[in-house]
Amino acid sequence: MVMDDQGRSNGVDMSALHSSVGYRLRRAQIAAFNLFIQFMAEVDIRPTQFAILTVVRDNPGLSQSQISDALGLKRANLVPLLDALEGRGLLVRSPSPADRRSYCLHLTPDGQERMKEFQARHDAYEAELSSQLGPAGRGALLSLLDGIQLVANSNGDGEE
Repeated sequence: MVMDDQGRSNGVDMSALHSSVGYRLRRAQIAAFNLFIQFMAEVDIRPTQFAILTVVRDNPGLSQSQISDALGLKRANLVPLLDALEGRGLLVRSPSPADRRSYCLHLTPDGQERMKEFQARHDAYEAELSSQLGPAGRGALLSLLDGIQLVANSNGDGEE
């Protein structure tokens, strides 16, 4: 959505929403999500799937509850995501040696190989997403987003 100087988009007065942080943040999130989908279309990976695989890659052996807590996902929402990733042969759940009721998550050898391509695509996506910001602008945006997340999390549980 492109706005003119008066906050109009295609002749529609959007000035009240144009000055709303929440609305603009949501529109930016949708644009970022759509760009991510474009970069990952050939490998069929969604943003949350990529986040899960990245955390498992960087922290092999974490439990499902540790993953859900780290990513702010409801545990009930995590299970079908893990089922799908396991079904694709990208990760495996194995019983925890410390707690038989819990599972440890690891990438499979195929998952480790595929993550190299996923990461390369993600790096290209991040470069495209940040291309108009420059390094300083990117850093400033990340700091601002952290501030919004801090405020929002102090008012709720932060789970998806």
